[in-house]
Amino acid sequence: MLLRATGLRKDYTRGGWLSRKRTRVEVLRDVNLEIRSCSTVALIGASGSGKSTLARCLACLEKLDSGEIWFANENLAGFNPRELAPYRSQIQLIFQEPSASLNPRFTAVDLVSEPLVIAGVGTKSERRDRALDQMELVGLPANLGNRLPSELSGGQRRRLAIARALTLEPRLLILDEALTGLDLSTRAQISNLLLNLQEVFSLTYLLISHDFGLVTHLADEVVVLYGGRIVEGGAPELVGKAKQPWDSRAQTLNASRMTVGCQ
Repeated sequence: MLLRATGLRKDYTRGGWLSRKRTRVEVLRDVNLEIRSCSTVALIGASGSGKSTLARCLACLEKLDSGEIWFANENLAGFNPRELAPYRSQIQLIFQEPSASLNPRFTAVDLVSEPLVIAGVGTKSERRDRALDQMELVGLPANLGNRLPSELSGGQRRRLAIARALTLEPRLLILDEALTGLDLSTRAQISNLLLNLQEVFSLTYLLISHDFGLVTHLADEVVVLYGGRIVEGGAPELVGKAKQPWDSRAQTLNASRMTVGCQ
């Protein structure tokens, strides 16, 4: 088992510091999730169900209120920032619109090599060569290396984000709505790219979406998150067949498939 999350709970406080009324909002409630190595798990849920919060917590970008995240036999939820440092490179999070997380002043090659700079890996020349190799790996030709993110298409920015995420050789990629907003042709290309990368590098994926049909064809297992809780999980051909409480409020969750891991 690559990742095992148990009893995850995360609350937010609504209302500013000067507000007289501050309320506690439950976002995640006793979430349990297992992801096997080399598997693809699809996490499906409507907007506001807690998907992105769960993604950030699993990537250790947000601190849990309670619960455990076991990764490579270590409980990351109990680590301080210094102890977490060696593990951050092994769990990478890719957002829906990469331009929101990519420095608009950096060229493509600088963006891909930036994780190496932060990690202190290699010389400047070595980092550039490695970044160009990563770009080629995801289907971005070297002549795009000096382009800014704004000069790339939506599909190219997704590929750039994947190349950047792979630079430090992670074991788990969390893709938060990474296929959303793409036309059918580009979506198919990115899907095939993810499958090829998984086969070559033995990657593990957590694919997050609000749309059953968008990611479940890639998944080995599907889990449904509703109201901060996992309400269903299983093989894609089984999940969603029975009427669930979330059906009436999540119209995009009408398809019939979902998943949670790979053998």
